[in-house]
Amino acid sequence: MMRASPRLSPQGNQQDIENGMVLMPKFDSSGLITAVTVDATTNDILMVAHMNADALAKTIETGQAWYWSRSRKALWLKGETSGQIQTIKEIRVDCDQDCLLLRVEVGGDGGCCHTGRPQCFYRQVDGVAEDGTVKLTFV
Repeated sequence: MMRASPRLSPQGNQQDIENGMVLMPKFDSSGLITAVTVDATTNDILMVAHMNADALAKTIETGQAWYWSRSRKALWLKGETSGQIQTIKEIRVDCDQDCLLLRVEVGGDGGCCHTGRPQCFYRQVDGVAEDGTVKLTFV
């Protein structure tokens, strides 16, 4: 993983975005890009978060996952307080460069979710109740 100070390129033409060899992240109207984080060993989906340009640049520069907290409106180094630092093993970008896939190794107790669970996806949709509410079950 490159540790030099990164310079994120603006979106180019469709050919460059889809087939080029330069990262041109497409941030949404709020200046964010979605980041799906998976365990580099098991491929389990750990979490989905968002990055702004600063978080993405810090992630590339430091080799640790940084995100943008929409609720706190602040940069957030994953694991800074919990010890569950996410060390980047690989960053992939989708075809139109508006979503990232982070393959990480999780430090600390191996957890990821703020609820104390190993991953954020610990429930599944399990039908509709008589009153019309959608039920969830733990998996």
